Amino acid sequence: MNDEVSIFQEEREKERRRRRRDGERDKKRRENGRRKASKDETSEVDNEDNEEEDDKEKELRPEDLSPEELEKLKEAVDERKKLIQSLRGKPWPMKKKLVALRESQEFVEKYEGALGKGKGRKLYAYKVMMTKKWMKFQRDLENFKTACIPWEMKIKEIESHFGSSVASYFIFLRWMYGINMILFGLTFGLVMVPEALMGRPYGSIPRKTVPRAEEASAMDFAVLWDCGGYAQYSVLFYGYYNNQRAIGWLKFRMPLSYFLVGVGTVAYSYMVVIRTMARNANESGVGDDNSFNFSWKTFTSWDYLIGNPETADNKFASITTSFKEAILEEQESRKDDNIHLTRFLRVLANFLVLCCLAGSGYLIYFVVRRSQKFALDGLENHTWWERNEVNMVMSLLGMFCPMLFDVISTLENYHPRVALQWQLGRIFALFLGNLYTFIIALMDEINLKREEEMIVKFNITMWETSLYNGTEPENSTAPPISIHPADVPRGPCWETMVGQEFVRLIISDTMTTYITLLIGDFIRAVLVRFLNYCWCWDLEAGFPSYSEFDVSGNVLGLIFNQGMIWMGAFYAPCLPALNVLRLHVSMYLQCWSVMCCNVPQERVFKASGSNNFYMAMLLVILFLSTLPAIYTIVTIPPSFDCGPFSGKKRMFDVIHETLESDFPAWFGKVFSYASNPGLVLPFILLMVLAIYYLQSTSKSYKEANVELKKKLQAQNEENKKKNKRAALQAQMVLEEARKVASQTAGQPNNSTVLQEYESEAFYF
Repeated sequence: MNDEVSIFQEEREKERRRRRRDGERDKKRRENGRRKASKDETSEVDNEDNEEEDDKEKELRPEDLSPEELEKLKEAVDERKKLIQSLRGKPWPMKKKLVALRESQEFVEKYEGALGKGKGRKLYAYKVMMTKKWMKFQRDLENFKTACIPWEMKIKEIESHFGSSVASYFIFLRWMYGINMILFGLTFGLVMVPEALMGRPYGSIPRKTVPRAEEASAMDFAVLWDCGGYAQYSVLFYGYYNNQRAIGWLKFRMPLSYFLVGVGTVAYSYMVVIRTMARNANESGVGDDNSFNFSWKTFTSWDYLIGNPETADNKFASITTSFKEAILEEQESRKDDNIHLTRFLRVLANFLVLCCLAGSGYLIYFVVRRSQKFALDGLENHTWWERNEVNMVMSLLGMFCPMLFDVISTLENYHPRVALQWQLGRIFALFLGNLYTFIIALMDEINLKREEEMIVKFNITMWETSLYNGTEPENSTAPPISIHPADVPRGPCWETMVGQEFVRLIISDTMTTYITLLIGDFIRAVLVRFLNYCWCWDLEAGFPSYSEFDVSGNVLGLIFNQGMIWMGAFYAPCLPALNVLRLHVSMYLQCWSVMCCNVPQERVFKASGSNNFYMAMLLVILFLSTLPAIYTIVTIPPSFDCGPFSGKKRMFDVIHETLESDFPAWFGKVFSYASNPGLVLPFILLMVLAIYYLQSTSKSYKEANVELKKKLQAQNEENKKKNKRAALQAQMVLEEARKVASQTAGQPNNSTVLQEYESEAFYF
């Protein structure tokens, strides 16, 4: 019995060895097949290289080839093209790939144009050549378009080092610069240049002449800085323009152009802001990019086409910053804080912010009341600070209050993106209150000017009557009296006064911004850099340290600066030009300040993909800025002796005058019927209903997209669970097979049972 068992064990051992040898033989056979296939591919490339060398040696001329040879050449070119397309997947060394790619491209470029047959050979070669040239032109055009984007490389460098939140400010600044270039082109080309070239020259009429009492100081720097003297009586302000209906040999309609440009700039601004918001909304709804975020960043972030060391450094910094943003997003999503303490701190922070807003409003009100008293006493009797107190206080509040709001926001413990939106909303409320307080002060000053205008108008009438009665005897044939325009009395031009106030406010705000950059960023960075070695504590880690870039304050500064441009451009056509210059200088100065004087934020976060929050605030400030301008145009009569609308009851009367004089009578009737409130109000109501319907439709589509995303995610998770269950079941089957095999080790048919279990596991 023992002999039989030993014989059976020897046979089982032989069977195992035989199976092991068969498995090793099959494995070697498969490896030899792979090696042979790779050798065949290598030999194919070598044969192709040899054929190409033979072609080079023979110096083939396609014109001398027969149709059969041309067909073979075409096949060779097609094979080389296929090799170029499939070269990336070949298991070859990189050096060999580069050599094969270069040789194949040279072969294709050399013989591709000779594949035509008979008479069509030249046409085919011409088509191939034009196709290549067209593709090259498209590549060059795309490169040229990228090179023409202003400040693109600067913004990319800032984004790589400071994150997308800081870069979004500079992208917004560049967008504002483009809008102001269009506004500057409209006002400069259709208002300022026609009046300067075709209008009456300086000194011809009183509104274009400096008064005699102001000639001595008209060129003083202090007077010009306050927008007085020769600057006041120039094309920069409303009062210089004459009410002459047509000027120059072109018969240019100056009053009509002035009014239409003012309306057109506002309409264009509304259109471009709303269009940008719609485009950003479409781009933000492309899809969800949060799935496998770190895996995508790890394996697909680097660009292997980078060949410039500086670009590689920027790309490395950009990838590092993006990982910081993603890590912070993940930390914020998993954070769990004490909800009661958080609510208390947020209520306390909002209370402190309301106190700051109330205090700033009272301060602006107090300063405005003081400025009205100074205006009644005469500004020439007061100091420079008292004359510019309102502008300077508004600029200082706009500089220090955002810093205070930023300190208060640390109590709230919001997500950085949410904290930025709260900060923007608070600064928006601050600037809006300051701006409308300034407008109320201007309205009071306009009323004072109008009362003074009535008195001056009466005095001018009396002066003209006395002048005529005192110098002209009855029945006299003497020539008429000639009075120099500088000696003619004139009324206060409230439109020019409004334009001067806005220009002063823009200049003071610009100077405050630049001084803040130099003192708050540059000098602070210099002190920290050079005094850190000899100070008692670490200046870089402690107080004062390097400053961070204030995204919220700078964005709100841009928005309200643009609001003042929209509000005052009708009375000061030079404002768009000043803003273009300001934005151009700000781009270079702030880029330098960020890269040289600032450090990245401690909590780097990813900015919103659409930036529609900025656009929404810009749309609100655009609407609020146009309301005072529309009110003054519609309700307040223009000055009687200055501006293109002098002599009219309302500024918009120029439209009725143009319709009556330049268009047929039926067109005027149609326009009057169309402007009837009985038609305008239903049209506005229809537009509101259409907007509401479209918004509801878009909201329903958005909800449907969200539900579809949830369903897809749920299906994906269900598929993962099914695969996991199948893998576990297969693992259990294999374990059971091993157990059965170990239990039936003495039976001869155990291999059959094991194969059955393996096939069952493979099925699962």
